[in-house]
Amino acid sequence: MDKHRIFTTSVASVYPHYITKAEKKGRTKEDVDTIIQWLTGYDQKALQHIIDNRTDFETFFGEAPQLNPNVSKITGVICGYRVEEMEDGLMKKIRYLDKLVDELAKGKAMEKILRK
Repeated sequence: MDKHRIFTTSVASVYPHYITKAEKKGRTKEDVDTIIQWLTGYDQKALQHIIDNRTDFETFFGEAPQLNPNVSKITGVICGYRVEEMEDGLMKKIRYLDKLVDELAKGKAMEKILRK
């Protein structure tokens, strides 16, 4: 079976869209970075390196220092799919990120987004 196109898409090509979506609702690039770092365990320097090197999503999640242990608390529908029911591990991780950015853009408090 062929890989989904998003798996080989660079994080750098999607990242500006995350920021634009957040900024349209009064949030910041720093908020987006906080979410990404919370989810993946990357620090700011590593995240910038990923963006600069145009790392694809498969590598991005495959090499993530540590997926946050609270990801199981991320629930709901994203792109028409219930994230907690998704079976493909990589697609699920990508949708977790999409869901977090959506919550940020909808004005949800950062404490709730980060499942504290």
